[in-house]
Amino acid sequence: MDISESSIVVRGQCGLPEACPKEHVTFKMSSGATNVIGPKICIDGEIWIEKKGGQGINIAVVNGKTGKLISAAAFDMWSGDVEPLIEFLKTIKDGSFVLMASSDDPATRLNDEARTLITELGSSYISVLEFRNNWLFVGGKGIKNIKPLEQHIKNDKAFNKYDDWPEMLEMGGYIPYSKD
Repeated sequence: MDISESSIVVRGQCGLPEACPKEHVTFKMSSGATNVIGPKICIDGEIWIEKKGGQGINIAVVNGKTGKLISAAAFDMWSGDVEPLIEFLKTIKDGSFVLMASSDDPATRLNDEARTLITELGSSYISVLEFRNNWLFVGGKGIKNIKPLEQHIKNDKAFNKYDDWPEMLEMGGYIPYSKD
């Protein structure tokens, strides 16, 4: 299954330029910007992570066959504990799409177990995610032929847009329902 990405933002579900094809999930997401603007995850026209989002890793889990939100949560990876994130990741069932958006610092508390669980969802950047990197990820669990989408910007003072933070990332598109 392919996930289509759109970089043009106009009217439509979640602000995408075209109506969502039948039996697809619409998504639009952005990472946080500095420690002031929070992350955002919109699924089928409803914003699930925004002001509720927090610094660290923000996650929305979607049923791959129906496109309905299963759960959404935020995990503080600067001053929080990684164990709640690990426990949450372990509850994700086969057939789920997973959307993740960073804000401020997604990596300080990450350990090998958390990184492995996210890698199993299809992420390739989680292994190199560091302090204040910006990162977006769309993947899945137990869904055959999924092509994950991912964006990453490294925190580098020489190139950062906001002193100690890189610029915000945005990504949107349509995910076909799982036929598995």
